[in-house]
Amino acid sequence: MMASTGATPLRLHAHIDHFSPIPYYIQIKNIIRDLIEHGEWKAGDSLPSELELCQIFGVSRTVIRQALQELTYEGLLVRERGRGTFVAEPKLSESLVQRLTGFYQDMADRGHPPITQVLMQELVPAGPKIAAYLQVEAGAPLIRLDRLRFVKGEPIVLVSTFLPHHLCPQVMHADFTRQSLYVFLERECGLFIVRGRRFIEAVTANEYEARLLGVTKGAPLLKLESVSYLEDGKPIEYYYAFHRADRSRFEVELVRVKEPVKSTESAALPRSNDLKEE
Repeated sequence: MMASTGATPLRLHAHIDHFSPIPYYIQIKNIIRDLIEHGEWKAGDSLPSELELCQIFGVSRTVIRQALQELTYEGLLVRERGRGTFVAEPKLSESLVQRLTGFYQDMADRGHPPITQVLMQELVPAGPKIAAYLQVEAGAPLIRLDRLRFVKGEPIVLVSTFLPHHLCPQVMHADFTRQSLYVFLERECGLFIVRGRRFIEAVTANEYEARLLGVTKGAPLLKLESVSYLEDGKPIEYYYAFHRADRSRFEVELVRVKEPVKSTESAALPRSNDLKEE
């Protein structure tokens, strides 16, 4: 959860159109969103109370709660029981495709180099699912690296990584508190990752994940699974990561390949065998 700054509640001078066909809660959402996106309300600022918002907009508490709840789902607000509602920290963007980098490099490129707490760094036998992804025998030794990643002192991602031990034994004894796994694989192991396949789905936090990520049990998370490959097509890494949905978003760049235009002229003309004298 984002800690409250203790700021004085923001003052709001706005009104809604009671004759508009647009529902009241959507109008209120749009007003608050505009204030946040234009920088008039900043991260950590405290919103007026629900009662004050009711008086300002001339609507019921149910309408106010619906507007605030939806803005919370969108990641623009965070609500703290017994304390109030606050403007949330901006979500951290991470590239999903096109530019294959790890979380460390993504955050460093945005000016937020993460700090990592290594939770596990040991040899484990490959289970059937991961063995299939990494194209090794079930039971083969894998390096398991569990890490909790922090950005600006806040836990953001919980990730479990698996690598074939015989390809990169150096990983077992490396310190990943402040360095990128991908950079280490390239510089110390001579392994360069050239492509990957990533899958993303929405899940809810279990008790373990919630405790480490600082959210409530059942809070929304974004689960990312990935398999990464070397230049020769050999898989080198499988991982699954749980990203806080209130603090993360994925940036996807799409490229359209221009296909050569096929001429339809020949199809429109009759074949010579079909020509008849009239």
